[in-house]
Amino acid sequence: MPTSKLINLLNPCNDGDLGDLIGRARRMGELTDILCNALPESDRAAIVAANIREDGELVVICASSAWASRLRYETEALLKAARDGGVSAHTCRVRVANG
Repeated sequence: MPTSKLINLLNPCNDGDLGDLIGRARRMGELTDILCNALPESDRAAIVAANIREDGELVVICASSAWASRLRYETEALLKAARDGGVSAHTCRVRVANG
């Protein structure tokens, strides 16, 4: 595939499905960064990814069940950070990443 076609395909400004997917991945990465920065430095490695569902549920994916237990105590701080970052979140669920 020529480079120009690949660049066009990966352009998030296009109205195609791939552009939507890239935009969503970018927003998830930004949300993950916001949440990581809201935690003490020693806990920042706990978060693998984060997402917001249409119903306003913040889903935080962490690296292990030990981290999940620890992050459940931080749900109010995570919700506040998400709201401060412009995300309309009202509940927080912490999940463990599948190996």
